[in-house]
Amino acid sequence: MSERKGEKGEKGSESFFVPKNDSDPFSSLAIFGGTFDPVHLGHLSVAWEAAELLDAEVRLLPASVPPHRTAPIASAEKRVAMLRAALQGQSRLTLDTRELQRSGPSYTIDTLTELRAEQGERPLVLLLGADAFAGLPSWHRWRELFDVAHIGVLSRPGMEVMLPNELHHMIADRRVDDAAALRHIPAGKLIELAVTPLEISATRIRELLAAGRDPRYLLPAGLFDDPRLLAPYRR
Repeated sequence: MSERKGEKGEKGSESFFVPKNDSDPFSSLAIFGGTFDPVHLGHLSVAWEAAELLDAEVRLLPASVPPHRTAPIASAEKRVAMLRAALQGQSRLTLDTRELQRSGPSYTIDTLTELRAEQGERPLVLLLGADAFAGLPSWHRWRELFDVAHIGVLSRPGMEVMLPNELHHMIADRRVDDAAALRHIPAGKLIELAVTPLEISATRIRELLAAGRDPRYLLPAGLFDDPRLLAPYRR
């Protein structure tokens, strides 16, 4: 998810995909966005840990790229294919490609508002890293995020991030410590989720692949089953 103008999904990429959900409609649904270029074990490990801590389904939303960031190496279609391969064999982490299909500006508030309309009163949780959360006041219509979702901050043990005053005041009476509290209301709370991050860099993975290396234990095993999946990064 981006806070600036996004790009349309590549022509020929798959249509808008939302996973089938047979779970309790009032269990939490968490949203984890990123470019996933490529998706790696660092992404999946924190998403899985958040799913366990929240007892929630977590949807991975590959993002179109805002103008202030370098465009992904892999196309939207290729990134979706890698995510599909990475998510095989389990059902707690799922895939949602809506942001790759949207034309014009793509903002997090729009995505969450769309999900709220689809999900009714089901609790929604926007998952953000601690640094991204500290930058929340720069986001488009950021105060409205709490109207449509909870926010789960993925924090590293022992890590402290300074928050701007306006954000500090905004969350003063929103903090909860127990994930069970999120299941009773659809939006508006903040929870800190202490996860165990893997220090894996997508940039470094791309460098290794470009050099002909095989970063097998940095990437999901499914990405090595079909050579075409990692071909965009090979030279």
